[in-house]
Amino acid sequence: MSCEDLRQTQLERLQATLNRVYRNVSFYRRRFKEINFRPEDDFTDVQDIERLPFTTSRDVSDCYPYEMFAVPLREVVRVHASSGSTTNPRVVGYTRQDLRTWSNLVARILSSGGVIQDDVIQIAFGYGLLTGGLGIHYGAERIGASVLPTSVGRTERQIKIMQDFRTTVLVCTPSYALVIAERMESMGFSPKNLSLKHCICAGEPWTEQMRKDIEDRLYVKATDNYGITEVIGPGIAGECLEQRGMHIQEDHFYAEVIDPETCRVLGHGETGELVLTTLTKEAFPVIRYRTGDLCSIMDEPCACGRTMRRLTRIGGRCDEVIVIKGINIIPDRIGDILEGIKGERPVFQLVAVRKDHQDQLEIRVEVTEQLFYDKMLEQRSLVDFMSKKIANFIGITPKVKLVERGSLQREGDRVKPFLDHRFGE
Repeated sequence: MSCEDLRQTQLERLQATLNRVYRNVSFYRRRFKEINFRPEDDFTDVQDIERLPFTTSRDVSDCYPYEMFAVPLREVVRVHASSGSTTNPRVVGYTRQDLRTWSNLVARILSSGGVIQDDVIQIAFGYGLLTGGLGIHYGAERIGASVLPTSVGRTERQIKIMQDFRTTVLVCTPSYALVIAERMESMGFSPKNLSLKHCICAGEPWTEQMRKDIEDRLYVKATDNYGITEVIGPGIAGECLEQRGMHIQEDHFYAEVIDPETCRVLGHGETGELVLTTLTKEAFPVIRYRTGDLCSIMDEPCACGRTMRRLTRIGGRCDEVIVIKGINIIPDRIGDILEGIKGERPVFQLVAVRKDHQDQLEIRVEVTEQLFYDKMLEQRSLVDFMSKKIANFIGITPKVKLVERGSLQREGDRVKPFLDHRFGE
């Protein structure tokens, strides 16, 4: 698609989307009226989108469960949700047409990563309310590939399935790809005996060194991909085999990068917070959604011939959200859980670590006389209870560690809410 054709497509689809949310979503109608904006009269150029207010994860959470849907619930045939690590989960809906669109978008992403109809694709993402597993599943079926929905865990079984079913494409987090490689080595099994050709990676931050390790140890071509539940799930952007940034599906998503402090729209190559607007979603369109992810947009042509712009690798977060195994975790919500256990909010810090190629969450809690007892057995019981309580809330089990008062890393008088030690101290 030429730049001119893309611009016209975006304009027409933006106009339709803005009219849809103005008519059908009270949240957006109220926001537009606050700035005296009427889509039919005031939106004549794509750049006019910069006049509109942003949508945040808190907005979506506050509209739980269905207030931001733009169609009646009878037209919603699928519902997905975030992990529930905010006050309320962020719930998204899909019409039948949304599911067709989603399947096509994921099929594009998989195709650009080398997947073809003859492939056998093993999906080691979780199946459930999170979008990863089912999103990839239907995209792979759209291509016509054979799908193995193995979900997460049971690594030795995953390896046996790869061997017996002659898997050619593995879909998983990059850290889990390295776990599989390491388990093969411990089993004395060579990846050369497999049929693997490609590894489609997503769901967590990773580095070029990790990509090299995956490719060298599994004998595959590994590509990066980007998706976010509130926008659609997987299928927003993905790398082609050139591996030089993730192509944005710009005929379905309008992408901006802003300064997270001033909210100024940044130019080509400048790093800031990614903001996305859906152009074709029916049930759950979002306008200028602040993802919290830091990256930049590349305008240079790609050698693959695709004309849509590319995202650089996600370089972290601009907020206090931690992404562990594809789950967004907010420190304040963890504090709410801890406070609810004993009626006192302890001094704590979240730490992301990577052990044996797997992301893990540590919660370091400072000891106080009021919160913890002298008896070791009672301390251990309380720590176990905290871990289970938090695991029920976020979907992964953290390691709760008691530390001395004043030992947590601080910025001035404030304890840093989050440390990321996955790529070194």
